Amino acid sequence: MAKGPGLYSDIGKKARDLLYKDYHADHKFTITTYSPTGVAITSSGMKKGELFLADVNTQLKRNNITTDIKVDTNSNLSTTITVDEPVPGLKTIISFKVPDQRSGKVELQYLHDYAGICASVGVSANPIVNFSGVVGTNISSIGADVSFDTKTGNFTKYNAGLSFSNADLIASLTLNDKGDTLNASYYHIVKPLTNTLVGAEVNRSFSTNENTILVGTQHSLDPLTTVKARVNNFGKASAVIQHEWRPKSLFTLSGEIDTKAIDKSAKFGLALALKP
Repeated sequence: MAKGPGLYSDIGKKARDLLYKDYHADHKFTITTYSPTGVAITSSGMKKGELFLADVNTQLKRNNITTDIKVDTNSNLSTTITVDEPVPGLKTIISFKVPDQRSGKVELQYLHDYAGICASVGVSANPIVNFSGVVGTNISSIGADVSFDTKTGNFTKYNAGLSFSNADLIASLTLNDKGDTLNASYYHIVKPLTNTLVGAEVNRSFSTNENTILVGTQHSLDPLTTVKARVNNFGKASAVIQHEWRPKSLFTLSGEIDTKAIDKSAKFGLALALKP
């Protein structure tokens, strides 16, 4: 287990990855190449319904500084500069997007054995300020996440959460949407040798008085092939099979059916990621 409680965004992350990652109904293709100087160029294309989206990302690493520059089909130019540990435990992230003049942001992350802090501020005349903090250990932690809009003088977000972990189990509880949604998640490593996992998530919306329950599992058929499945209380069942056909190159096939409306067509997604 890692030392320290991590950041607020880490609360419930493993359960979210198990239950949501790689489930999609789109067609996506990604290819990464490396230049002799070490520059990584990643080209991505995705067909979402009748819409086709594409982008090209260039990444340059030099010492502890990583620069990412992305151009997409909407003529947006996004740049992110990450400085890893200018001092021990600290990470600085500077990002902006052209032509969006309000997109600039400076973010600081600090990790300690007993705390994790993340603060960001927009680079504009009336920025949105975000702060999140977690205190505790790698076994138990509690934290909060708030955003304040200096233009309106209002809090746009305030969430709170807690997490409990041991060698094979992680449980978390968060209060989101300004106190309107209660989320509880559970992640359990059943068999490490076959990467067999189970997880569950329960969402309670106080404004609509509605509960959403999602249960999922994962299992490795062999060292290169992994299958995942999930089902929710509305009868929607999904499955994923992912195969690493060469090192770092993945083929992913996913599907979803509505068990309460079998007459409707199933949804299928396909993703291919190629790396040298």
